[in-house]
Amino acid sequence: MLTERLVGQLVESNVFVVGNEAECVVVDAGVQVQEVKKAVLGRKVLGVFLTHGHYDHCFFALDIAKEFGCKVYGSEFLKEYLLHPEHNYSEGQLKIESFESFVFLKGEGSLQLGGLDIQFWQLGGHSKSDMCFKLGDDIFVGDVLIGRDMGRLDLYGGNKNEMKKSLEFLLNLNYVTMHSGHGEDNLKTSQDKVAKLWLKFLCR
Repeated sequence: MLTERLVGQLVESNVFVVGNEAECVVVDAGVQVQEVKKAVLGRKVLGVFLTHGHYDHCFFALDIAKEFGCKVYGSEFLKEYLLHPEHNYSEGQLKIESFESFVFLKGEGSLQLGGLDIQFWQLGGHSKSDMCFKLGDDIFVGDVLIGRDMGRLDLYGGNKNEMKKSLEFLLNLNYVTMHSGHGEDNLKTSQDKVAKLWLKFLCR
């Protein structure tokens, strides 16, 4: 699986272009279309996947979807955030009212898009709309993890008990590389990181 990280203009959120030599998906949407096109390199874009509903991860989602003629995928709770700027923290700049381009995912499952298999799981802790995606041996967890720490719990929909459940889930998920919503992308990331965060969480 080929994974390229882009750093967004909005709060330096991470955006990932993931796929093979012919097809790819975009995970999160904090960069403008022209930047995504540079990373896509002419491949077919099969979808935009949003890890949660905060504006720095969603702002250009519809622009990217329109450019590549694909759908936007995310948690069933994503709509609540995109409808309300006070929940997505865009200070009124992001309010989506038409969801014709969206596919809302519930619970856990998998999608086959072209030659790519995407697994998904509803998480929580940072927001009600947290979702984890897995392509190959890579997982994408959004702001459940930020760099070397956990995501904030004090924003709308944040919940300490849900964060505990998410960390427990990630401790037991089989993967090689974890990609978080902000911060340097560490190719050596493994369950060891989650275990350390779990211990830190218990000490709070």
